[in-house]
Amino acid sequence: MSVGLPGISPAYIVSGLLVGLLVGLTGVGGGSLMTPLLVLVFGFHPSTAVGTDLLFAAVTKSVGTTIHNAGKTVDWRIVGWLAAGSIPATILTLIVIGHLGTTSKTVTSLISLVLGVALLLSAVSLIVKDRVVAIAVRRNPDFGLHTSLWLTVLVGFVVGVVVSISSVGAGALGTIALLFLYPRLPVVKIVGSDIAHAVPLTLIAGIGHWYLGAVNFRLLESLLVGSIPGILLGSFGARYVSEAWLKPALSVVLILVGIKMLT
Repeated sequence: MSVGLPGISPAYIVSGLLVGLLVGLTGVGGGSLMTPLLVLVFGFHPSTAVGTDLLFAAVTKSVGTTIHNAGKTVDWRIVGWLAAGSIPATILTLIVIGHLGTTSKTVTSLISLVLGVALLLSAVSLIVKDRVVAIAVRRNPDFGLHTSLWLTVLVGFVVGVVVSISSVGAGALGTIALLFLYPRLPVVKIVGSDIAHAVPLTLIAGIGHWYLGAVNFRLLESLLVGSIPGILLGSFGARYVSEAWLKPALSVVLILVGIKMLT
C-alpha cells in the first residue's frame, strides 16, 4: 500500500520519521538505527539495507552540513584529512565487495559481523564518550594541540571501511575519535566536521552500492519523506529532553540489536 507518490509506503515513512526524530534528539548516526531496522523488521537483504541507507545518510547529512557550515561550525581542514583516508578506503572496500558479490554468503556474513560490532561500539561510545575525553585531556595535557596528520587520516580510513560495509560508524565512531584527537576543539565543531565528512563518504559508498545493484530507490524515497521532518522535530525537541535517560536507553537498544546481528 502506498500513499501519495507511487511506491511510497506508510510503514517506511513512519520508520524514517522515528529514526530522524532519534537522530535529532541524540545525534546518533541514522545508520545505527535504520540499517538494522530494515534488516530485522522489514526483512531486506543486508546489502540492500546498507546501500539504501548510505544514500539516505548522504541526503540527510547534506542538510546538516548546510546548517553547520552556515553557523561556521565545520573545520574543513579536518574534513579534508578524514576524506584523504576514507575515500580510498571506500573505493577499495567497494572493489572487494563487487568482486565477492553483494548477495554472496561471504559479504552477507561480513555485513552482519561488522554491523553488529559497529552497533556495540556505538552504544559504548554513547556511554563513555565524555569520560574518555576527560581522561585523555587530564593525562595528556598537550594532546590535541599538535595532533599528527596521519592519525586523522588513519581514522578516516578505518571509518571508510566500516561505513562502506555496514553504513554505521560515520556518526558515533567518527565523533568519538575526533573528540579524542581534538579535545580542545569545541564539540559543535567536532560534530559539524564529522557530519560534513560523512557526506562525500556516504555519497561515494552509496553510489558504489547503487552500481553494484544494492539500492532500493522506492524505499529511499519513503524514508526521506519521513526522516527530514523527523530530524527537524528532534533537533528542536533536544533542548527539552534530558540525555540522562535517553542516551542510556538508546545504548541498551543498540547493544541488543548488535548482539542480534552477531547471532
